[in-house]
Amino acid sequence: MAKPQIFREFNEESEFKGAEGVWYWSRLLTRRAGLFRPVVMGMEIKKLNLMNFDRAAMAAWFQARGEKPFRAQQLLKWIHQQGVVDFDAMTNLSKALREDLKAVAEIHGLTVVADQNSSDGSRKWLFELADGNRIESVYIPEAERATLCISSQVGCALNCSFCSTARQGFNRNLSTAEIIGQLWTVNRLLGGTDSRPISNVVFMGMGEPLLNFDNVIRATHLMQDDFAYALSKRRVTLSTAGVVPGLQQLADVTDISLALSLHAADDELRSKLVPLNRKYAIHEVLQACKNYVGEGRRRLTVEYVMLDGVNDSDKQARALAQLLRHVPSKLNLIPFNPFPATMYRRSSPERIESFRDILHRSGIVTITRKTRGDDIDAACGQLAGDFKDRTRRRERFAAEATGGLS
Repeated sequence: MAKPQIFREFNEESEFKGAEGVWYWSRLLTRRAGLFRPVVMGMEIKKLNLMNFDRAAMAAWFQARGEKPFRAQQLLKWIHQQGVVDFDAMTNLSKALREDLKAVAEIHGLTVVADQNSSDGSRKWLFELADGNRIESVYIPEAERATLCISSQVGCALNCSFCSTARQGFNRNLSTAEIIGQLWTVNRLLGGTDSRPISNVVFMGMGEPLLNFDNVIRATHLMQDDFAYALSKRRVTLSTAGVVPGLQQLADVTDISLALSLHAADDELRSKLVPLNRKYAIHEVLQACKNYVGEGRRRLTVEYVMLDGVNDSDKQARALAQLLRHVPSKLNLIPFNPFPATMYRRSSPERIESFRDILHRSGIVTITRKTRGDDIDAACGQLAGDFKDRTRRRERFAAEATGGLS
Protein backbone atom coordinates (compact mmCIF):
# COMPACT_ATOMS: atom_id res chain seq x y z
CA MET A 1 0.00 0.00 0.00
CA ALA A 2 1.39 3.41 -0.93
CA LYS A 3 2.18 5.78 1.90
CA PRO A 4 -0.11 8.81 2.31
CA GLN A 5 1.18 11.98 0.70
CA ILE A 6 2.11 13.54 4.04
CA PHE A 7 4.62 10.75 4.68
CA ARG A 8 6.13 11.06 1.21
CA GLU A 9 6.60 14.78 1.76
CA PHE A 10 8.29 14.57 5.16
CA ASN A 11 9.72 11.08 5.27
CA GLU A 12 11.34 9.94 2.05
CA GLU A 13 13.20 13.14 1.26
CA SER A 14 15.10 13.04 4.53
CA GLU A 15 15.32 9.28 5.10
CA PHE A 16 17.38 8.66 2.01
CA LYS A 17 19.99 11.35 2.54
CA GLY A 18 23.05 11.72 4.71
CA ALA A 19 25.60 9.36 6.15
CA GLU A 20 23.05 7.51 8.26
CA GLY A 21 20.67 7.15 5.32
CA VAL A 22 22.88 4.71 3.45
CA TRP A 23 21.13 1.71 5.03
CA TYR A 24 17.88 2.84 3.40
CA TRP A 25 19.56 3.15 0.03
CA SER A 26 20.92 -0.36 0.52
CA ARG A 27 17.47 -1.71 1.27
CA LEU A 28 15.92 0.17 -1.65
CA LEU A 29 18.51 -1.03 -4.15
CA THR A 30 18.30 -4.67 -3.10
CA ARG A 31 14.60 -5.02 -2.22
CA ARG A 32 13.66 -6.83 -5.43
CA ALA A 33 16.33 -9.42 -4.82
CA GLY A 34 15.17 -9.81 -1.22
CA LEU A 35 18.66 -9.05 0.10
CA PHE A 36 20.27 -6.56 2.45
CA ARG A 37 23.85 -5.67 1.59
CA PRO A 38 26.19 -2.69 2.01
CA VAL A 39 26.38 -0.07 -0.70
CA VAL A 40 29.53 0.26 -2.78
CA MET A 41 30.49 3.91 -3.35
CA GLY A 42 33.30 3.82 -5.88
CA MET A 43 35.80 1.38 -4.35
CA GLU A 44 34.67 2.02 -0.75
CA ILE A 45 32.09 -0.15 1.00
CA LYS A 46 29.94 1.89 3.38
CA LYS A 47 29.38 -0.24 6.46
CA LEU A 48 25.91 -0.74 7.88
CA ASN A 49 25.17 0.49 11.39
CA LEU A 50 23.40 -2.52 12.93
CA MET A 51 21.55 -0.22 15.30
CA ASN A 52 19.26 0.55 12.35
CA PHE A 53 17.86 -3.00 12.54
CA ASP A 54 15.00 -4.23 14.68
CA ARG A 55 14.87 -8.00 15.22
CA ALA A 56 12.85 -8.78 12.08
CA ALA A 57 15.13 -6.72 9.83
CA MET A 58 18.27 -8.15 11.40
CA ALA A 59 17.01 -11.74 11.06
CA ALA A 60 16.27 -11.10 7.37
CA TRP A 61 19.72 -9.59 6.92
CA PHE A 62 21.42 -12.63 8.48
CA GLN A 63 19.30 -15.03 6.46
CA ALA A 64 20.18 -13.20 3.25
CA ARG A 65 23.85 -13.71 4.14
CA GLY A 66 23.38 -17.47 4.63
CA GLU A 67 23.25 -17.31 8.44
CA LYS A 68 20.57 -18.59 10.79
CA PRO A 69 17.92 -15.99 11.74
CA PHE A 70 18.52 -16.60 15.48
CA ARG A 71 21.78 -14.68 15.09
CA ALA A 72 19.57 -11.57 15.32
CA GLN A 73 18.68 -12.40 18.91
CA GLN A 74 22.33 -12.85 19.79
CA LEU A 75 23.32 -9.55 18.21
CA LEU A 76 20.48 -7.62 19.84
CA LYS A 77 21.54 -8.86 23.27
CA TRP A 78 25.17 -7.94 22.68
CA ILE A 79 24.30 -4.49 21.33
CA HIS A 80 21.36 -3.32 23.41
CA GLN A 81 21.59 -5.26 26.66
CA GLN A 82 25.35 -5.46 27.10
CA GLY A 83 26.39 -2.39 25.13
CA VAL A 84 29.08 -4.25 23.19
CA VAL A 85 30.29 -2.65 19.95
CA ASP A 86 33.37 -4.82 19.30
CA PHE A 87 32.48 -7.89 17.23
CA ASP A 88 35.55 -9.72 18.58
CA ALA A 89 34.00 -9.61 22.06
CA MET A 90 30.87 -11.45 20.89
CA THR A 91 32.15 -14.83 21.95
CA ASN A 92 29.07 -16.91 21.07
CA LEU A 93 29.57 -16.05 17.39
CA SER A 94 31.99 -18.04 15.27
CA LYS A 95 35.28 -16.40 14.36
CA ALA A 96 34.34 -16.51 10.67
CA LEU A 97 31.07 -14.69 11.35
CA ARG A 98 32.82 -12.09 13.47
CA GLU A 99 35.29 -11.42 10.66
CA ASP A 100 32.45 -11.15 8.18
CA LEU A 101 30.60 -8.69 10.41
CA LYS A 102 33.71 -6.54 10.83
CA ALA A 103 34.00 -6.27 7.05
CA VAL A 104 30.45 -5.10 6.34
CA ALA A 105 28.92 -3.72 9.55
CA GLU A 106 29.52 -1.50 12.54
CA ILE A 107 27.80 -0.49 15.78
CA HIS A 108 27.88 3.05 17.09
CA GLY A 109 25.71 5.29 19.21
CA LEU A 110 25.76 9.08 19.44
CA THR A 111 28.50 11.55 20.32
CA VAL A 112 27.91 13.66 23.43
CA VAL A 113 28.92 17.31 23.01
CA ALA A 114 27.14 18.76 26.06
CA ASP A 115 25.87 17.29 29.33
CA GLN A 116 23.85 19.53 31.65
CA ASN A 117 22.47 18.77 35.10
CA SER A 118 19.40 20.49 36.52
CA SER A 119 18.96 21.40 40.16
CA ASP A 120 15.92 19.07 40.24
CA GLY A 121 17.93 16.02 39.13
CA SER A 122 17.00 16.16 35.45
CA ARG A 123 19.79 15.88 32.92
CA LYS A 124 20.00 17.03 29.30
CA TRP A 125 22.39 15.85 26.60
CA LEU A 126 23.24 17.47 23.30
CA PHE A 127 24.19 14.76 20.81
CA GLU A 128 26.09 15.29 17.57
CA LEU A 129 25.10 13.20 14.56
CA ALA A 130 27.35 12.01 11.74
CA ASP A 131 26.35 14.92 9.50
CA GLY A 132 27.09 17.56 12.15
CA ASN A 133 23.49 18.20 13.16
CA ARG A 134 22.76 18.13 16.89
CA ILE A 135 19.73 16.95 18.85
CA GLU A 136 18.73 16.91 22.52
CA SER A 137 17.41 14.27 24.94
CA VAL A 138 16.32 14.66 28.56
CA TYR A 139 16.51 12.26 31.51
CA ILE A 140 13.87 12.82 34.24
CA PRO A 141 14.26 10.75 37.42
CA GLU A 142 11.36 10.36 39.85
CA ALA A 143 10.73 8.34 43.00
CA GLU A 144 9.28 5.30 41.22
CA ARG A 145 10.63 5.61 37.69
CA ALA A 146 13.05 7.36 35.37
CA THR A 147 11.93 8.69 32.01
CA LEU A 148 14.00 9.45 28.92
CA CYS A 149 12.47 12.04 26.59
CA ILE A 150 13.86 11.41 23.10
CA SER A 151 13.78 13.17 19.73
CA SER A 152 12.53 11.80 16.41
CA GLN A 153 13.56 14.59 14.02
CA VAL A 154 16.32 17.14 13.66
CA GLY A 155 14.13 20.10 14.52
CA CYS A 156 10.44 19.77 13.77
CA ALA A 157 8.51 19.76 10.52
CA LEU A 158 5.52 21.36 12.26
CA ASN A 159 5.29 24.97 13.40
CA CYS A 160 3.52 25.07 16.76
CA SER A 161 3.72 28.66 17.96
CA PHE A 162 4.45 27.92 21.65
CA CYS A 163 7.35 25.49 21.07
CA SER A 164 11.02 26.45 20.97
CA THR A 165 11.88 23.44 18.77
CA ALA A 166 9.40 24.59 16.14
CA ARG A 167 10.93 28.06 15.98
CA GLN A 168 14.32 26.50 15.18
CA GLY A 169 12.95 24.98 11.96
CA PHE A 170 13.56 21.54 10.47
CA ASN A 171 16.41 19.68 8.84
CA ARG A 172 15.58 15.98 8.46
CA ASN A 173 14.20 12.83 10.05
CA LEU A 174 16.35 10.77 12.39
CA SER A 175 17.31 7.24 11.37
CA THR A 176 16.34 4.30 13.55
CA ALA A 177 19.94 4.16 14.79
CA GLU A 178 19.83 7.82 15.77
CA ILE A 179 16.54 7.35 17.64
CA ILE A 180 17.43 4.18 19.52
CA GLY A 181 20.97 5.53 19.86
CA GLN A 182 19.69 8.11 22.35
CA LEU A 183 18.45 5.34 24.65
CA TRP A 184 21.54 3.20 24.03
CA THR A 185 23.96 6.05 24.73
CA VAL A 186 22.18 7.30 27.85
CA ASN A 187 22.06 3.77 29.24
CA ARG A 188 25.83 3.59 28.82
CA LEU A 189 26.29 7.00 30.48
CA LEU A 190 24.13 6.08 33.46
CA GLY A 191 25.66 2.64 33.91
CA GLY A 192 27.82 2.36 36.99
CA THR A 193 26.29 5.49 38.59
CA ASP A 194 23.68 5.75 41.32
CA SER A 195 21.13 7.14 38.84
CA ARG A 196 17.84 5.30 38.54
CA PRO A 197 17.81 3.10 35.37
CA ILE A 198 15.54 4.21 32.55
CA SER A 199 12.11 2.62 32.94
CA ASN A 200 10.05 4.79 30.57
CA VAL A 201 10.66 6.35 27.16
CA VAL A 202 8.57 9.18 25.71
CA PHE A 203 8.69 10.56 22.17
CA MET A 204 8.23 14.12 23.38
CA GLY A 205 11.57 15.60 22.38
CA MET A 206 12.37 17.33 19.12
CA GLY A 207 10.09 16.49 16.19
CA GLU A 208 6.73 14.96 15.28
CA PRO A 209 7.15 11.17 15.55
CA LEU A 210 4.37 10.26 13.11
CA LEU A 211 6.12 12.20 10.34
CA ASN A 212 9.03 9.77 10.75
CA PHE A 213 6.76 6.76 10.99
CA ASP A 214 8.92 3.81 9.84
CA ASN A 215 12.04 4.76 11.79
CA VAL A 216 10.10 5.52 14.96
CA ILE A 217 8.21 2.23 14.79
CA ARG A 218 11.43 0.24 14.28
CA ALA A 219 12.87 1.99 17.33
CA THR A 220 9.78 1.16 19.42
CA HIS A 221 10.09 -2.49 18.36
CA LEU A 222 13.61 -2.49 19.79
CA MET A 223 12.43 -0.80 22.98
CA GLN A 224 9.84 -3.54 23.51
CA ASP A 225 11.96 -6.48 22.35
CA ASP A 226 12.86 -8.97 25.10
CA PHE A 227 16.33 -9.28 23.57
CA ALA A 228 16.86 -5.49 23.68
CA TYR A 229 15.21 -3.21 26.26
CA ALA A 230 12.08 -5.22 27.17
CA LEU A 231 9.92 -2.17 27.95
CA SER A 232 6.19 -2.78 28.22
CA LYS A 233 3.68 -0.99 26.00
CA ARG A 234 2.67 1.16 28.97
CA ARG A 235 6.23 2.43 29.34
CA VAL A 236 6.75 3.68 25.78
CA THR A 237 4.69 6.74 24.85
CA LEU A 238 4.40 8.44 21.48
CA SER A 239 3.23 12.06 21.55
CA THR A 240 1.72 13.51 18.39
CA ALA A 241 0.16 16.78 17.30
CA GLY A 242 -2.43 14.75 15.40
CA VAL A 243 -1.09 13.36 12.11
CA VAL A 244 -4.21 11.40 11.21
CA PRO A 245 -2.74 9.05 8.55
CA GLY A 246 -0.08 7.98 11.06
CA LEU A 247 -2.67 7.49 13.79
CA GLN A 248 -4.71 5.32 11.44
CA GLN A 249 -1.68 3.12 10.68
CA LEU A 250 -0.39 2.95 14.24
CA ALA A 251 -2.64 0.18 15.54
CA ASP A 252 -1.47 -2.14 12.74
CA VAL A 253 2.13 -2.08 13.93
CA THR A 254 2.27 -1.29 17.66
CA ASP A 255 0.32 -1.03 20.90
CA ILE A 256 2.42 1.55 22.77
CA SER A 257 0.84 4.37 24.77
CA LEU A 258 -0.41 7.44 22.95
CA ALA A 259 -0.40 11.13 23.89
CA LEU A 260 -2.06 13.96 21.96
CA SER A 261 -0.83 17.56 22.03
CA LEU A 262 -4.22 19.28 21.98
CA HIS A 263 -3.82 22.73 23.61
CA ALA A 264 -7.24 24.11 22.57
CA ALA A 265 -10.86 22.97 22.56
CA ASP A 266 -11.91 24.69 19.32
CA ASP A 267 -10.51 24.56 15.80
CA GLU A 268 -10.04 28.29 15.39
CA LEU A 269 -7.67 28.65 18.33
CA ARG A 270 -5.96 25.31 17.82
CA SER A 271 -5.18 26.18 14.21
CA LYS A 272 -3.29 29.23 15.46
CA LEU A 273 -1.40 27.29 18.11
CA VAL A 274 -0.94 24.05 16.12
CA PRO A 275 -1.06 24.81 12.36
CA LEU A 276 -1.42 21.10 11.55
CA ASN A 277 -5.01 21.50 12.76
CA ARG A 278 -5.82 23.29 9.49
CA LYS A 279 -5.27 19.94 7.77
CA TYR A 280 -6.66 17.62 10.45
CA ALA A 281 -9.40 19.18 12.57
CA ILE A 282 -9.97 18.32 16.22
CA HIS A 283 -12.92 15.96 15.68
CA GLU A 284 -10.95 13.97 13.09
CA VAL A 285 -7.88 13.75 15.31
CA LEU A 286 -9.84 12.69 18.40
CA GLN A 287 -11.71 10.02 16.45
CA ALA A 288 -8.41 8.57 15.21
CA CYS A 289 -7.08 8.59 18.78
CA LYS A 290 -10.24 6.89 20.08
CA ASN A 291 -9.91 4.22 17.42
CA TYR A 292 -6.33 3.57 18.52
CA VAL A 293 -6.94 3.25 22.27
CA GLY A 294 -10.13 1.23 21.70
CA GLU A 295 -12.82 0.39 24.22
CA GLY A 296 -10.67 -1.34 26.85
CA ARG A 297 -8.82 0.02 29.87
CA ARG A 298 -6.33 2.07 27.87
CA ARG A 299 -6.57 5.84 27.93
CA LEU A 300 -5.33 8.60 25.68
CA THR A 301 -3.08 11.12 27.44
CA VAL A 302 -4.12 14.62 26.39
CA GLU A 303 -1.50 17.36 26.75
CA TYR A 304 -2.61 20.95 27.20
CA VAL A 305 -0.08 23.75 27.61
CA MET A 306 -1.37 26.58 29.80
CA LEU A 307 -0.94 29.95 28.08
CA ASP A 308 -1.90 33.07 30.00
CA GLY A 309 -4.92 34.79 28.47
CA VAL A 310 -4.92 32.51 25.44
CA ASN A 311 -6.42 29.12 26.31
CA ASP A 312 -6.83 29.15 30.10
CA SER A 313 -10.25 30.69 30.81
CA ASP A 314 -13.06 28.97 32.72
CA LYS A 315 -15.12 29.00 29.52
CA GLN A 316 -12.36 27.16 27.67
CA ALA A 317 -12.08 24.64 30.52
CA ARG A 318 -15.79 23.86 30.21
CA ALA A 319 -15.46 23.53 26.42
CA LEU A 320 -12.53 21.14 26.90
CA ALA A 321 -14.52 19.03 29.37
CA GLN A 322 -17.36 18.82 26.85
CA LEU A 323 -14.95 17.88 24.05
CA LEU A 324 -13.38 15.04 26.05
CA ARG A 325 -16.55 13.68 27.67
CA HIS A 326 -16.69 10.62 25.39
CA VAL A 327 -12.93 10.17 24.96
CA PRO A 328 -11.24 7.62 27.27
CA SER A 329 -8.52 9.98 28.41
CA LYS A 330 -6.55 11.64 31.16
CA LEU A 331 -5.48 15.26 30.89
CA ASN A 332 -2.05 16.72 31.62
CA LEU A 333 -2.00 20.48 32.13
CA ILE A 334 1.49 21.75 31.26
CA PRO A 335 2.56 25.15 32.59
CA PHE A 336 4.09 26.97 29.63
CA ASN A 337 7.89 26.94 29.62
CA PRO A 338 9.20 30.22 28.19
CA PHE A 339 12.01 30.60 25.67
CA PRO A 340 13.68 33.66 24.08
CA ALA A 341 11.46 35.96 21.99
CA THR A 342 8.25 34.07 22.75
CA MET A 343 4.97 35.96 22.70
CA TYR A 344 3.44 33.81 25.45
CA ARG A 345 3.41 33.81 29.24
CA ARG A 346 2.72 31.00 31.67
CA SER A 347 -0.72 30.92 33.28
CA SER A 348 -0.67 31.72 36.99
CA PRO A 349 -0.85 28.85 39.48
CA GLU A 350 -4.28 30.11 40.58
CA ARG A 351 -5.59 30.12 37.01
CA ILE A 352 -4.25 26.62 36.39
CA GLU A 353 -5.87 25.38 39.61
CA SER A 354 -9.24 26.88 38.67
CA PHE A 355 -9.01 25.37 35.18
CA ARG A 356 -8.14 21.97 36.65
CA ASP A 357 -11.00 22.10 39.17
CA ILE A 358 -13.58 22.68 36.44
CA LEU A 359 -12.33 19.62 34.58
CA HIS A 360 -12.28 17.54 37.77
CA ARG A 361 -15.88 18.43 38.52
CA SER A 362 -16.79 17.38 34.98
CA GLY A 363 -15.31 13.92 35.55
CA ILE A 364 -12.11 14.41 33.55
CA VAL A 365 -9.02 12.94 35.24
CA THR A 366 -6.68 15.94 35.28
CA ILE A 367 -3.23 16.55 36.71
CA THR A 368 -0.86 19.50 36.50
CA ARG A 369 2.51 18.37 35.26
CA LYS A 370 5.42 19.44 37.42
CA THR A 371 7.92 21.50 35.48
CA ARG A 372 11.29 19.75 35.34
CA GLY A 373 14.62 20.93 33.98
CA ASP A 374 13.61 24.48 33.09
CA ASP A 375 16.85 25.86 34.56
CA ILE A 376 18.77 24.07 31.77
CA ASP A 377 16.11 24.61 29.05
CA ALA A 378 15.14 20.94 29.28
CA ALA A 379 11.45 21.41 30.08
CA CYS A 380 8.58 20.57 27.74
CA GLY A 381 8.74 22.72 24.59
CA GLN A 382 12.23 24.08 25.27
CA LEU A 383 14.47 21.65 23.35
CA ALA A 384 16.25 23.30 20.45
CA GLY A 385 19.38 21.38 19.43
CA ASP A 386 21.81 22.83 16.91
CA PHE A 387 21.27 22.29 13.21
CA LYS A 388 20.91 23.87 9.79
CA ASP A 389 17.31 24.92 9.24
CA ARG A 390 16.17 23.86 5.77
CA THR A 391 12.82 25.64 6.20
CA ARG A 392 14.37 29.11 6.87
CA ARG A 393 11.84 29.37 9.68
CA ARG A 394 14.39 30.99 12.00
CA GLU A 395 14.99 33.76 9.49
CA ARG A 396 11.29 34.47 9.18
CA PHE A 397 10.81 34.61 12.96
CA ALA A 398 13.78 36.94 13.32
CA ALA A 399 12.29 39.28 10.72
CA GLU A 400 8.78 39.33 12.18
CA ALA A 401 7.72 41.70 14.92
CA THR A 402 6.54 39.84 18.01
CA GLY A 403 3.00 40.34 19.26
CA GLY A 404 -0.24 38.53 19.97
CA LEU A 405 -1.81 35.77 17.95
CA SER A 406 -2.35 36.83 14.34
